[in-house]
Amino acid sequence: MATIRRADMFTADGKPSDDDPRENGPRLGDERVTLAGFLRRQRLTLELKCSGLDEQAMARRAVEPSTMSLLGLVRHLAETERATFRVLMAGQDVPRLYCSETDRDGDFDGAVPDPGVVAQAWQAWRAEVDFATRFVAGAPSLDITAEDPDNHHGGGGAISLREVLVGMIEEYARHMGHADLLRERIDGRLGQ
Repeated sequence: MATIRRADMFTADGKPSDDDPRENGPRLGDERVTLAGFLRRQRLTLELKCSGLDEQAMARRAVEPSTMSLLGLVRHLAETERATFRVLMAGQDVPRLYCSETDRDGDFDGAVPDPGVVAQAWQAWRAEVDFATRFVAGAPSLDITAEDPDNHHGGGGAISLREVLVGMIEEYARHMGHADLLRERIDGRLGQ
């Protein structure tokens, strides 16, 4: 029996896949294309890690006392996309999706095994990703700035779209490590 290595692709049989959507992005692009491409691949990884799971598996928690789940990650990343692109960069006055002053962890706390909750989380995440993608594509340059009064990406003060994109790539990459462990706990699937 062949050993499945952790570096193998995330497929049912553990063999590399020729149709991985994350690997077909533009090469040798300019800065905007490169950063948007890396963020796109992180977003696609989230979808890949959650593929084929029902609401019970999506809401399955890591280990006590953690409230982390794949569904919680989808909700958290929808909230993060919204706060970063709609609120911070576009200056829209929109409410938070899941979190509040009284429930700062509402993104994870509300990640319950309900088909409607799962569907709504994906709908919200896709809407925020779509907004962010259009915002980045339409920005006159990566040098545009916003004032970050809440230390959104650390330090406070002016922050450029360039810094925001790098911060979002970092945010997704960190959580995709969590997604790896959560998915392995659910059904043993390993990989990138």
